[in-house]
Amino acid sequence: MPTLRGKTMFITGASRGIGHAIGMRCAKEGANVVVVAKTAKPHPKLPGTIHTAAADIEAAGGKALAVEADIRFEDQIEAAVKKAVERFGGIDILVNNASAISLSRTLDTPMKRFDLMFGVNVRGTFATSQACIPHLKKSDNPHILNLAPPLNMSARWFKDHCAYTMAKYGMSMCVLGMAEELKADGIAVNALWPRTVILTAALAMIPGVDPAACRKPEIVADAAHAILSHESQSCTGNFFIDEEVLKQQGVGDLDRYAVKPGGKLLTDLFLD
Repeated sequence: MPTLRGKTMFITGASRGIGHAIGMRCAKEGANVVVVAKTAKPHPKLPGTIHTAAADIEAAGGKALAVEADIRFEDQIEAAVKKAVERFGGIDILVNNASAISLSRTLDTPMKRFDLMFGVNVRGTFATSQACIPHLKKSDNPHILNLAPPLNMSARWFKDHCAYTMAKYGMSMCVLGMAEELKADGIAVNALWPRTVILTAALAMIPGVDPAACRKPEIVADAAHAILSHESQSCTGNFFIDEEVLKQQGVGDLDRYAVKPGGKLLTDLFLD
């Protein structure tokens, strides 16, 4: 399987949570990680900044570039991509991780929140992919990985948070369309989604979730690493589930990823 040593990864929302964990996992193999996020200064309620994440990645064995950017705005994306290419000479991997969430029903979803979710999840994913594709075409093993769920069109997943589901499925539809569109260019486009709820800062947006019923971000990071290590031409258009990826890699003990080993785990959204 191809190594990620010396490969350049462009990860959105990488200052904390799953994006940070993916950067850390790939840094252990010597990857270059472009940490793209809005948080350049410490947040009063949330841990991590682009600078602390970059320091963590370099301590783990990779090279890092911290770039402040709001992916709702294409000029900021273009500037971030330009900095990445100037620093590392190209882009081999794009991880569309940044996402906004609001599990609110229609009358409880302000249009400002609606626009945020569509601006980050759908527009941001599309625009960041668009900006990176010309550089990915020059890579010998290019990948796009969206942190997005399989398309489950059951009304169950729309009735309580219609806006969020539509926005998150927009990221999934980018995978569906771009995988086919970019197949001739050898660019792999895949989705990855956790089987269980993951303990991240976004958990605060899901009422009533017991952190002890969650897994740690490292399970998603290890699964992402496995996907990104595949030959791109033979691995595209998939909607991967983290634990299934790891089981295929021969990982038998998933309990080590649990916040509370041996405890009951809560299945994530969009999975039956």
